[in-house]
Amino acid sequence: MREVDYPEYSNRQLAAVPLAVLALAILILVGWWAVTGAPVTPGIDFTGGTELRVESGMSQQAVEETFDETVISVQGVVGSDNTYVVRLQSSDVQSIRQQAQAADMNILSSASTAPSFGAGAQQTAVIGLVVAFAGMSLLVFGLFRTFVPSLAVVVSAFSDIIIPLAVMNLVGIKLSLGTVAALLMLIGYSVDSDILLNNHVLRRSGGFYESVYRAMETGITMTLTSIAAMAVMAVVATIFNIDLMADIGVVLVIGLTADLMNTYLLNLSLLRWYKYEGVAR
Repeated sequence: MREVDYPEYSNRQLAAVPLAVLALAILILVGWWAVTGAPVTPGIDFTGGTELRVESGMSQQAVEETFDETVISVQGVVGSDNTYVVRLQSSDVQSIRQQAQAADMNILSSASTAPSFGAGAQQTAVIGLVVAFAGMSLLVFGLFRTFVPSLAVVVSAFSDIIIPLAVMNLVGIKLSLGTVAALLMLIGYSVDSDILLNNHVLRRSGGFYESVYRAMETGITMTLTSIAAMAVMAVVATIFNIDLMADIGVVLVIGLTADLMNTYLLNLSLLRWYKYEGVAR
């Protein structure tokens, strides 16, 4: 890790890239909100809808045209030429099943979420994210008891959530209970890597850069291992059409990659300012 020559860069230069990426992510979310009415497109977990697994000799296009309701997606199942997973906006599962049976489809399973339940789940998910983030922030401020190092952790964690949300819009991943769980996991990952860096710099013996490089050897190894594991999960889940696991994997890969940038550029620049130019001087 010692090939990273931090003394060659000013604090503004180190912070410029992560702050620019964060600003761009916020602009995407605000623009998406202005156009669609929500910062991130919600999935059927939050809007309501029906998922149907059917067996049919028809083509994928013919399966989609079978239903009167709006079809969100029709996906084939790996290992089977005639099994499809159909997602529809309507939560009238009885009517949807009747249409499928009228088209001689063999219904293997069905699940439906009512719009009212979806709205309640969405509110609960948002509250959960806010409470988790607020609790994390209070814990960090209580742990370090100094403003700048604590702020560095909180800002990094905030960015680690905002960037994946923006990318979700760009790649077509909808907000679901699974992706909310991934965002909650990112809060934990982010705090872990940032606290590791802060502890080495503020509470361990040795010079600033020696402490930084020591923290990087552990922190980057852990994060890269997690990125590799999540990438494999996303690829395997995509191959087998397990959309939920694929979405979770992609969100975590994006968030963990952002965490590397935020921890070792943004957080580090704030820590260095605090040590040499700020209150700690």
